[in-house]
Amino acid sequence: MNILIGALMLGIVVSLGQALFAMSSGPDNSERVIRALTMRVILSVALFTVLMVGWYFNLLEPMQPH
Repeated sequence: MNILIGALMLGIVVSLGQALFAMSSGPDNSERVIRALTMRVILSVALFTVLMVGWYFNLLEPMQPH
């Protein structure tokens, strides 16, 4: 479960980086920006869903402070 959460978070960051790179390349790449930001939204919804399902089925435990 933790690997899936980490992979989704990494995908979100990569997608955001792709959108930033496409935006800085010029106005010609507006479709690339839209595609990257759409992917980020999809990954964010997937992450939220995984977190809620993990919480519901008690697959996730909060970290305890030391």
